[in-house]
Amino acid sequence: MAPLRILTAVPICDGHDSAVSTINMELARHGFEVIYLGYHCPVSTIVRAAIQEDIHVVGISSYNGGHIVFFKEVVDQLRALGAGDVPLFGGGGGTITKADERVMQRQGTDRIFHAGTPLDGIMALIRKEYGRTLKPNTKLRGDRALARAITLAEQNPTHRPSPIAHHPPQKRTRAFVVGVAGPGGAGKSTLIDELTSRFLRQNPAGRIAILANDPSHPDTGGAILGDRVSMIYAQDDRVFFRSLATRGSLTGLSAAAPAAIEILRASGEFDLILVESVGIGQESDPFGLFGKKHRLVDAMLFVLAPYYGGRLQLQKIGLLNGADLVAINKCDHPMAHTARAEIAARLAANGKGQRLFGTVAAKHHDPGVDTLYAALAELGHLKVTPGGEKPCQLEVAP
Repeated sequence: MAPLRILTAVPICDGHDSAVSTINMELARHGFEVIYLGYHCPVSTIVRAAIQEDIHVVGISSYNGGHIVFFKEVVDQLRALGAGDVPLFGGGGGTITKADERVMQRQGTDRIFHAGTPLDGIMALIRKEYGRTLKPNTKLRGDRALARAITLAEQNPTHRPSPIAHHPPQKRTRAFVVGVAGPGGAGKSTLIDELTSRFLRQNPAGRIAILANDPSHPDTGGAILGDRVSMIYAQDDRVFFRSLATRGSLTGLSAAAPAAIEILRASGEFDLILVESVGIGQESDPFGLFGKKHRLVDAMLFVLAPYYGGRLQLQKIGLLNGADLVAINKCDHPMAHTARAEIAARLAANGKGQRLFGTVAAKHHDPGVDTLYAALAELGHLKVTPGGEKPCQLEVAP
């Protein structure tokens, strides 16, 4: 059976994350896949993620005293959106009393783990109570239907999924698919979020999908899929976000990623699909840019931080030969000037007309990200509002 996928979160107006962090690590240690949303999460964020991630169960850690109302609202919204079959459990140390638990269970919460419950006991109960195979269901609609199709692809990556078309052929959107790669710590997730914000502003009626790949632990098989934590703008109904664990695939992507891309393409729902690989080394080719493999993406963005280790290290990064766009992220770092010169020379030697950009994704409204998005939009024939972009001082002409 495929690993259990558990969504964990801390409610809005609650900044206590030490308990949920402990639970997350324990869940991953026991082989579960944890999609963590962080703290200060509103109900809508939790419910949207539960539907798009097609999880087995939601777990909420609450210490702010508003648990009776908050948990009920999560249950009510899940039911209203056709996901009433998704169970909800929670915990809150001594904050949630036995009397509170009885009220919450009448309102739809499955169970509460109280202070002092052994961690091994919690893990065993979660596996026993929520371990089930998620099966095909023709009654599912919208994002949940897409999510279940991706789940089925994860369970059997060699199976070619049936297309799920949300629109008649004449009204379907042709998606532009961009692969995003780079070493861990370069800021790929934050940069993707900033690109998402620009897409949402420039395309008031369009939709964007994000497939975020994270590594499974090679020992336990569990995973902490935490890309949603750093993606602020992705919490929008026009964004479909799916976290994928690699589950032993050593390509930088889940084995189900090609099928997931095809599912999203075939839906006709999305203008732009961003596929983030895990933090790669020097040999990976996650998107099939070289050789005889089928190319998975229409364009590839490679992201580096300025402190990559020098010119010799640049020569070892094969994806710099295949990238259409290269971003030096965190370019407010003192080493950015040297990095610009070295990477520009590396790309010039390729002779492929690749474009280099400097970005500071951690800073909202960064003009470098504006310029990068404009180039990406040009490649994908996406709508760009005139006058909305500014030149970036680190852009290098091909």
